Amino acid sequence: MTSRTEAEARRRALVVGTGLIGGSIALGLRRRGWHVSGRDADAARLAEALETGVIDVAGDDPAAEVVFVAIPAAAVAAEVAALLATPGRRPDAVVTDVSGVKTAVVEAADHPRFIGGHPMAGSEQIGLGGADPDLFEGAVWVLTPTSATDLGAFTRLQGVVGALGADALVLSPQDHDRLVAVVSHVPHLVAATLMNAAASGAEENGALLRLAAGGFRDMTRVAAGHPGIWPDICAENAGPISEALGTLVAELTTMRARVAAHDRASILGVLQRASLARRNLPARLVRPDNLSELRIPVPDRHGVLAEITSLAADGGISIYDIEIAHSAEGPRGVLILVVETSEAGRLREAIEARGYHCRAGTLA
Repeated sequence: MTSRTEAEARRRALVVGTGLIGGSIALGLRRRGWHVSGRDADAARLAEALETGVIDVAGDDPAAEVVFVAIPAAAVAAEVAALLATPGRRPDAVVTDVSGVKTAVVEAADHPRFIGGHPMAGSEQIGLGGADPDLFEGAVWVLTPTSATDLGAFTRLQGVVGALGADALVLSPQDHDRLVAVVSHVPHLVAATLMNAAASGAEENGALLRLAAGGFRDMTRVAAGHPGIWPDICAENAGPISEALGTLVAELTTMRARVAAHDRASILGVLQRASLARRNLPARLVRPDNLSELRIPVPDRHGVLAEITSLAADGGISIYDIEIAHSAEGPRGVLILVVETSEAGRLREAIEARGYHCRAGTLA
């Protein structure tokens, strides 16, 4: 049994919401020696989290250095405000969330020590029973700092995300919402629509679902996920989702015309382009010998982090690691970015065009 003194010496975290993602964060941190407290509006689920060793303690922990809010997006801002206003809360505590929508959440929370987050990891498992300490290994975890973000808070959160095995990717909240509408939100809605169409067809012909082989199962796998989070996501990210659905509908309409016209060459061209694009999807993690480090001396002031990382986002360049080395001799520091070597030169040019000096070197 862990003594009181040992527990006090461990790094401390609080997880609000002990479902699949919150539970996986808690398990991952506990495996790495953290003391993890948990809260949940569902008393039965919180009791299960405590009984099964997902968390150490049920309840708040004002001494926690990082708080993960793993609840529906519409409730995040109010929860963040309450957490940061709690008397006795550690003054440098970092608060983040895991919701699939960022612009509305970040604007509503609006605090230097709140940093929007979205781990791009999940499972067809639902709830606490699917929690897995390895869920984030090799996954992309989006962080969305703003010009008001506390740089020290961001650095600490990025370190925790990396310790969980995830690959932190820095985006603006707006870019996050626009991009995940295409690669996450619309695919889920399409999978659900296709699954429902097949289920309806099966009512007339019971053999239909018996014919559902690998391709259909792969396309509709995400439809088995927890449906309860999606109404909030669709409401909070309605604009980008509607735009992406409109593009998809237009493409499907064109494909229907090709099929009706027996346009073999056009159909083949579309399928070939899709096949090539699918095979060229990046692996979850880039090998270290393909990475380069950019070191940029910067003034230690608000807005610098957002200014430089937005250059990467605008150029479609992924930031695989980020660190801020503060100077002990004045209000300056060095911003260290790790990107793919193939993209390092382009990002360096963009940074230097803004008037910053930048040194680059490979990690290998």
